[in-house]
Amino acid sequence: MNRKVKLGKINQKIRACKKCPLWKIRENAVPGEGLANAKIMIIGQAPGATEDKTGRPFMGPAGKFLDKLLKIAKIDRKKTFITSPIKCFPPRNRKPTRREIEACSPYLEKQIEAINPKKIILLGEVAFSVFFPKEKLKDFRGKWIILRQPQDKQKFFITYHPAAGLRFPKIKKVLEKDFKKLKSKKT
Repeated sequence: MNRKVKLGKINQKIRACKKCPLWKIRENAVPGEGLANAKIMIIGQAPGATEDKTGRPFMGPAGKFLDKLLKIAKIDRKKTFITSPIKCFPPRNRKPTRREIEACSPYLEKQIEAINPKKIILLGEVAFSVFFPKEKLKDFRGKWIILRQPQDKQKFFITYHPAAGLRFPKIKKVLEKDFKKLKSKKT
């Protein structure tokens, strides 16, 4: 089965999912979008209100800032795959709970397996903690980490979430600096 078909099947399961209570209040599940053979996957925190309305990731203010950051890094958004650890909007835009993340994690794992990206950009504490639960984001921010799996290895770039950059000018500057690093690494 090819990657596009696999992703389509995963997306159908996500849209029909009832593994946690968020399905009762969502308008749209947000599986993610992008190339089925993307070399770069971008993982955020969770869908926001705009994403819940559209069913598409990073469409609100944080998405617009992410687009600017990707331009700094000379990464074409259309050539990536963008998703998050959970696929439904948490009420009041709160941080996802551990239970919600655990309910959705098989979907994220299957997406990564289907796409098999060479590089994964983790945006923020939630995305970082999914892969590195015992580590602190601040210790790895702005760096590449290689996570060795038995079958292959994946490279992760760690940085803050664009929404934090919108709230805090200091973090905005750090994000811009981090995405300049991505450009120099020839992702």
